[in-house]
Amino acid sequence: MAKSSKKSKVKKPLKKTEFYTERIKSGIPGLDNLISGGFLRGQNIIITGPAGAGKTIFSCQFIWEGLKNGEKCMYITFEEIPEEIKKDALSFGWDLEKYEKSGKLILTHKDPFQTTDITTRLQNEIIQSDITRVVIDSISLLGLYFKDTHEIRRELYKLICALKSTNVTAVMTAETREGIDFAPRFGVEEYVADASIILFFSGIGESGFRSIQVRKMRNTKHSTNTHPFEITKNGIIIHKSEI
Repeated sequence: MAKSSKKSKVKKPLKKTEFYTERIKSGIPGLDNLISGGFLRGQNIIITGPAGAGKTIFSCQFIWEGLKNGEKCMYITFEEIPEEIKKDALSFGWDLEKYEKSGKLILTHKDPFQTTDITTRLQNEIIQSDITRVVIDSISLLGLYFKDTHEIRRELYKLICALKSTNVTAVMTAETREGIDFAPRFGVEEYVADASIILFFSGIGESGFRSIQVRKMRNTKHSTNTHPFEITKNGIIIHKSEI
């Protein structure tokens, strides 16, 4: 039997330097215009904000953008169970379960108090599954496992280095302490990340006012203004700054 002359297409991997020059879409309308067109591929981004600010919605929207574009994604939750994440996402029209069943999405809950070495296992799973986008929601709970600020910073740095070694683009959420300039709970989260975005929320329920600020984004020209945003039936939409 003659062998077929048709060659199978092999996706050419990006060079190491290309991961830090290529821009990928955040999936948040209005955000990419503030950050030179999108996140840098391979970057790790800390999303901080108080309860109700929209951190989980932001995370789901980021993952949904990747899934729509054929990427393999991972969502790790330390707080809500996966069923609640999928239920909340579906209310915006994002059917995460469909992609989970097809193998394009790994959505899992991990208990930080029962996980002694999440970094190595996470790193291996990302590589084996060819993941390109990751969400960790929230690293504040992971920080509660450790004893002091020095140890927390060391472990977060270790986690971020592990993520960088896999070339994934990672979004990590963190709680803020209201009344202290909306600082991250442990005061170190945004220092160890490539980028820091803070979500502000004042008021009660749906009548509250929400805004967003890009505080830091390495190798990126970005807006430093505070921009209002709203949570619509289609997710987060960022509006132009009134300043």
